[in-house]
Amino acid sequence: MHSLDLPKLSRISGTLQLPGSKSLSNRALLLSALAAGTTTLTNVLRSDDTERMLDALKALGIEVTLNGTTAVIKGQGGAFAPAAAADPAQPLTLFLGNAGTVMRPLTAALALSQGTFVLTGEERMCQRPIGPLAEALKSLGLQIEYLNNDGYPPLKITGGRTDRSEVLIPGDTSSQFITALLMAAPLMPQGLTVKVEGDLISKPYVDMTLGLMQRFGAKILRDGYRSFKVQGGGYIGPGSILVEGDASGATYFLAAAAIAGEITVQGVGAKSVQGDAGFADLLEQMGAEVTRSADSITVKQGRGRLKGLDADLNAMPDAAMTLVPLALYTDGPVVLRNIGSWRVKETDRIQAMSTEMRKLGVKVEAGADYIAVDASVRNHDAVCFDTYNDHRMAMALALVAFDRPVTINDPECTHKTYPHFFEDFLSRCTKAE
Repeated sequence: MHSLDLPKLSRISGTLQLPGSKSLSNRALLLSALAAGTTTLTNVLRSDDTERMLDALKALGIEVTLNGTTAVIKGQGGAFAPAAAADPAQPLTLFLGNAGTVMRPLTAALALSQGTFVLTGEERMCQRPIGPLAEALKSLGLQIEYLNNDGYPPLKITGGRTDRSEVLIPGDTSSQFITALLMAAPLMPQGLTVKVEGDLISKPYVDMTLGLMQRFGAKILRDGYRSFKVQGGGYIGPGSILVEGDASGATYFLAAAAIAGEITVQGVGAKSVQGDAGFADLLEQMGAEVTRSADSITVKQGRGRLKGLDADLNAMPDAAMTLVPLALYTDGPVVLRNIGSWRVKETDRIQAMSTEMRKLGVKVEAGADYIAVDASVRNHDAVCFDTYNDHRMAMALALVAFDRPVTINDPECTHKTYPHFFEDFLSRCTKAE
């Protein structure tokens, strides 16, 4: 396993053109494949997760032409019907790594397609729940089988049709389950009404899904976050789409500027459709100076130390991770609440972040759905962080380098969503004297 040594840093400055959003890229790739017509996507993220989607679409018979970050997709005009999946005795197997934004939506889309499929992935992917989505699809009369452990991948899917038009799904585990059902809904002859049981987590991701579906011609009626009625009839390609810059990836640079310096990120701004663009509001609340334009955000270090924070981060769990190491630079504790979804991400992020932050000698309290860090007492040792094959652990913990030298184990895990993160980060940082 490789490691990366980061010197103590004193400042960040400059401008950054953000790579495309993973969440938007994978949604747009799948919708383009299901839509009638040819769609050109620009600023598509090229990372491990999006490569899993691209490979899956090609295996499913979709014509994809790539030129750097531009993808031209010749749409299927409906559900998939790959010749490779026609023999039930020889299902088409798709290996999806640890990409939840591929596994969950493809599960729903393939349940309505022609053929037999096996969806599998890395060991961690097979530990991440998919039961609520699979059971919802089975309640519609669709055929899904758990091959190892009930409620988890790998899955065997025998594609088919449904004459049912309403489904109930819990909202408290992953918004990707709701996203998967919504994206598949126009493929159903009568459409689908998705009713959400309980409080829906990560609401901005569902808003993102609905907005993108509408750009592909979907007709949707909603009752807040309690139910969504989607008409059948399929998708129509919009011709071209520019994928927004990655708001989640922007958080590490913006947080660094709030600690020491100033940075402008381009490709995401005041008009962003991504919930994580709201991370800048939290930095402003903590005392940083924030300026927004339609497609950029600038953060500048404020006067004095950053203020401590106690916040409900249910709406932006990925961006929330970036706040944990900020506790080293605040005048009070950082307390993040309602983040139970961290436990079913690429790793158990509450446990992993607690373990790594304790290496700094700070006080960490954690529970089922919260973490609290008080860094008023700390050690001053150089530290080596484990990253648990979790891209966000690696990127968030890089912020500790403004406090001391750090070593990041397995920095290549950032390839999942941001292959050039450390190059972009260090090239804009100044080493402390």
